[in-house]
Amino acid sequence: MFILGLTGSIGMGKTSAVAVFRRQKICVFDADGVVHQLLEKNGEAVEMVGEAFKGVVIDCQVNRNKLGEIVFGDAGALSTLEEIIHPLVRNKQRNFLRSVVNHRQSLAVLDIPLLFETGGERNCDAVAVVTAPKFLQKIRVMGRGDMTETKFRGIIKRQMQDQEKRDRADFIIPSGLGKRISFQSIQKIIRIVLTLPGSHWPPGR
Repeated sequence: MFILGLTGSIGMGKTSAVAVFRRQKICVFDADGVVHQLLEKNGEAVEMVGEAFKGVVIDCQVNRNKLGEIVFGDAGALSTLEEIIHPLVRNKQRNFLRSVVNHRQSLAVLDIPLLFETGGERNCDAVAVVTAPKFLQKIRVMGRGDMTETKFRGIIKRQMQDQEKRDRADFIIPSGLGKRISFQSIQKIIRIVLTLPGSHWPPGR
């Protein structure tokens, strides 16, 4: 099985790229979605997060707005949260990959926003980065209802620069040139990686 890491900074169009992979019947692991599940009502991380951050658990689920207010701009608090969340996400990721193998699929995509920042590329056979011009990125992000300029700058500061991600990527998916170009780029990536052998599954191989 070939493992393709998929990443990209906020507002770069990664969600749309994921949708294209899924329409091509490719199995995609959604790291952000898993985090949401861990924090929702009776999720696996709720109790541990509640113990670490008092007052964020309401009705057996983590209030993500309250949690965000605590960890935003506080490196220590963010590190504590990551120590809770990351091992759980990695476990879910391993279960996902086992499922892909059991269903005899040749390609799995790991959609991980902070792939390079967390060293996740070491578990991938190749990495594709979704990218767009900075002005378009900002327009997209600031169009979100809960976004502010301060919050946007904070998120960007935490993420690796887009240029560095592109330099480290094996494949580039442009999302600022129209849906057709993005679709063709993804189709080409799929065709290429399906001809390549994977070397990261099973773990320790």
